[in-house]
Amino acid sequence: MKKIFNTKNLYIKVLVIIFFVYIVSILISQQTKLNAYKETQAYYQEKTDEAKQYQESLKELKENINSPEYIEELAREKLDMYLPNERVYIDVGTK
Repeated sequence: MKKIFNTKNLYIKVLVIIFFVYIVSILISQQTKLNAYKETQAYYQEKTDEAKQYQESLKELKENINSPEYIEELAREKLDMYLPNERVYIDVGTK
């Protein structure tokens, strides 16, 4: 009778150990997936922040697009236009 009880007890212990190993392996795999999801979330959060900054710069540009200062700056930089009697210095070494 005692031998049957010991083998039955041994089987139960083995099953409990297998169950705990299984649970630990599931927890480890879920933790790695969770870490991957957090990295993905951080990446998309960064992209969202960049898009919001770009949107803010476009809003500022929209507000200033008809201002004389912006038009003058655009004419100087893009069209190489300058005011009459204005001295323009060109640095030949940088081009």
